[in-house]
Amino acid sequence: MKIVETAIPDLLIIEPRAFGDDRGFFMETWNEENFREAGLDLKWVQDNHSHSQKGVLRGLHFQNPGEQGKLVRVSRGAVFDVAVDLRKSSEHFGKWVGVELTAENKRMFWVPEGFAHGFLTLSDDTDFMYKCTAPYSPQTEHTLAWDDPAVGVDWPDLGMEPIISEKDKVGQTLAEVEAFA
Repeated sequence: MKIVETAIPDLLIIEPRAFGDDRGFFMETWNEENFREAGLDLKWVQDNHSHSQKGVLRGLHFQNPGEQGKLVRVSRGAVFDVAVDLRKSSEHFGKWVGVELTAENKRMFWVPEGFAHGFLTLSDDTDFMYKCTAPYSPQTEHTLAWDDPAVGVDWPDLGMEPIISEKDKVGQTLAEVEAFA
């Protein structure tokens, strides 16, 4: 696998090796030893699968306490995936990185603890999968406003208003969220 660094050093794009032929392809999406050798010694406790239509925006979510690291990927369709640094001690606090993840490019995105995370689906029938380092905790889940101008995420223009849950419509601004130390 190939590790690609982003503008925020802890956020990593992971490009697994895929072996294809006329039947399709095979790729390894998780191998504990390979990830440990790459400096990602992770323990997974939960796998999630989200299915969305084009234009659905989910996020920007985080848990505090109960921080989750997430290894995310798309098995069908495409998303614009975003992580926002919420670590007050980081020189990148409030900054974001966006990555296009598609079934075709097979990229994965490592989002460590201390970040808000969300995505916008770019195509219909998108399947988004992710592994988590901590279990889901609805009591400690928070939402950073997806459109907070202080963060300034440059979401792709799909020619339509994003489809957003009621919970995500009332996300807090960067100044209001309970950020990490």
